[in-house]
Amino acid sequence: MVAKEIRNFNIIPRIALLSYSNFGSSNSPEARLMAEARKIVKQKMPLLIVDGEMQASVAFNNELMKENYPFSELVDKDVNTLIFPNLAAGNIAYNLLKELGTADAIGPILLGLKKPVHILQLGSSVRSIVNMALIAVVDAQIKSQVATDEIVKRSRWWKRFRKANKRRKI
Repeated sequence: MVAKEIRNFNIIPRIALLSYSNFGSSNSPEARLMAEARKIVKQKMPLLIVDGEMQASVAFNNELMKENYPFSELVDKDVNTLIFPNLAAGNIAYNLLKELGTADAIGPILLGLKKPVHILQLGSSVRSIVNMALIAVVDAQIKSQVATDEIVKRSRWWKRFRKANKRRKI
């Protein structure tokens, strides 16, 4: 679902599955969870650029990745999507990035719903509101059964606009 959502914005997803270990350096259940997730994703979508489990520092440091993990699909690629092992880790990282201002943290984005429903965090900035509104509009357009042009043409606003333009031409 994440890859599809990213493609909706004409971005090629490059996904890092995050953990506290790198490519099997730990055999704990938490690390194995992310490695198993990658296997499942690759079985279903073999062309998707996704790798892990890996630490966030490896995901964003291409030299470190190239030197220590040259087999990774993400070598020489800029990661644009992070998958966290659980909600707590994701929420902590999201809030850290948002507060430090080092990245444009967009979200949370709700996926898998039939209707275009999205939420804003308490105290959202104007930029966050605009970003979420854009996501909601794209989501609504994709989920709509009727083409956007048809919706616009049926709207009262459009009818008044057309009527006003006809008067001006006369």
